[in-house]
Amino acid sequence: MNKFLWPLIGFLVLVVLLAIGLNLNPREVPSPLVGKPAPAFALPRLDNPAKTFSPEEMKGQVWLLNVWASWCAPCRAEAPILQSLWEEYGDDGVSFIGLNTRDSPATANSFEKAYGITYPSVVDSDGRLQLRFSGIAPPQAIPTTLVIDRDGKVAGRILGRASESTLRSLIEPLLASASDPSPSTATPTATDD
Repeated sequence: MNKFLWPLIGFLVLVVLLAIGLNLNPREVPSPLVGKPAPAFALPRLDNPAKTFSPEEMKGQVWLLNVWASWCAPCRAEAPILQSLWEEYGDDGVSFIGLNTRDSPATANSFEKAYGITYPSVVDSDGRLQLRFSGIAPPQAIPTTLVIDRDGKVAGRILGRASESTLRSLIEPLLASASDPSPSTATPTATDD
């Protein structure tokens, strides 16, 4: 009897695990960062290196930080989407900040010109800041996008190319929460292919 019971129990455990796995959303990647303060940094702006940008400037605003590089194919694919959403949501008070990494300023400027990027970017030419973000995203995870709420906390993270629908699903609840006094729930972390 035991000879047949253990394989049956093992099979039932596998069926239960499979059923649980099939009900999970493969686009949701749990992140310990969601709900935590946005990373602190101060970097020179790409358009004016004499000026620096710091997340402290964004207090009270919904904003998006997109880590990109000119040599990154998914960054090129998402650039028009980010620009379009910046144009759409900018009037609603959502700021977009690019974090260019491992590029020269001249190369980064050429990328922004080629893709018509008008939101500001900061420069991390040697990738040191990105290495400090290793708890947020692996250094090779370019692009990575963080959506930060009005309280300066990370509301969502996208690893890889961001789709328009995923970005909207992270931004719109934050805009709605400004007019809705009820507490909002944290938006799940996502990854796009």
